[in-house]
Amino acid sequence: MLMTTSPHIAWVNDRILAQGSPADVAASVKLYSEENPEASITIFDQNTSRTVDYDLRGSIDDVRARYSIDEEPATDPTTEPARRGRPKLGVEAREVTLLPRHWQWLNTQSGGASAALRKVVELAMRKNEEADRRRSMEESVYRFWTTLCGDRAGYEEACRKLFAHDYEGVHEQIADWPADIRQQTGALLERVG
Repeated sequence: MLMTTSPHIAWVNDRILAQGSPADVAASVKLYSEENPEASITIFDQNTSRTVDYDLRGSIDDVRARYSIDEEPATDPTTEPARRGRPKLGVEAREVTLLPRHWQWLNTQSGGASAALRKVVELAMRKNEEADRRRSMEESVYRFWTTLCGDRAGYEEACRKLFAHDYEGVHEQIADWPADIRQQTGALLERVG
C-alpha cells in the first residue's frame, strides 16, 4: 500500500473532525464512525485537497497500523559492494515526440539529447516555480471547495476571485461560510502567497 506522509484532514459536514498524520486521522475517523454510523465523513490530503479513502476494517489498532508510516532503516553504504558501470541516477525512460528541428538542435548539444532535455526542464522548473506553486495551491483550494462548498452562497464568485488571484475578494466572498471552512481556506491560501 502506497502511503503518503502528508497530513490528512477529516470533515463531518462543515466542521473539522480531525487533522494530522494519516494514522491519527484514520483512528479518529474509525472512532467517530463507530459512534455515528450514519455520518458522512470526507477526508482530504491536507496539502493537495485530494480526497482520501480509508479502510476502517478491524480494530482501532489495526486501522492505526494500516496507516502508520514506517521509517526506512538506514543502510550502511559499506555493506554493498560497488558495482561496475553507470551509477543509478533515478532516471526514467519515456517517449518524447519532437519536431525534426528540435532533434537536430538536441543532437548538437554536448552530453547528448537526454542531458540537454534535462537542462531545459530544470531551467523551466526554476523559471516557473512561483507560478507553478500558485497554480497548485489554487487548484487545492478549488478541489476543497468543490467537494465541501459547491452549493454555498457565493461559491461561483469566490472561484472567480480565486483564479483572478484576488485573495482579499475570496475572503470577502466566503465571510458567511462556516468558521472551519474559512480557516482551512485561509491556511491553503497562505501557501499561495
